[in-house]
Amino acid sequence: MELPTQTFRVTRADLVRYAGASGDFNPIHWSDRTATKVGLPGVIAHGMFTMALVGRAVAAWAGSPDAVVDFGVRFTRPVVVPDTDEGTEIVVSAVVKEVTEAGLTRLDVTATCHGEKVLSQARATVRTPR
Repeated sequence: MELPTQTFRVTRADLVRYAGASGDFNPIHWSDRTATKVGLPGVIAHGMFTMALVGRAVAAWAGSPDAVVDFGVRFTRPVVVPDTDEGTEIVVSAVVKEVTEAGLTRLDVTATCHGEKVLSQARATVRTPR
């Protein structure tokens, strides 16, 4: 069973706010000059910010954040965030892989940006809503 797709807009302003909250002020997250100098296509979103957005989708599907029992991902591709008002979008989808007798639902999660997967092995286990 497929769960409803969720879309998250990411702008440079979001990256600045996340940097302030996380303390990660690495210039690859705000400076095109630095990002391209180290071989990136441009400013990229923090990996943990991307994971947090996907976690927000999982919590919404589960019905509440405390229903998320386990959540893990591998980062495969950076999310490039252009210096525009629109920024970019991360699209998150999931498929129910299993519902256990113990009342847990296992999800395979997909996150894409411009049609390209940005995470691999993205999986979550949530308490099955009753």
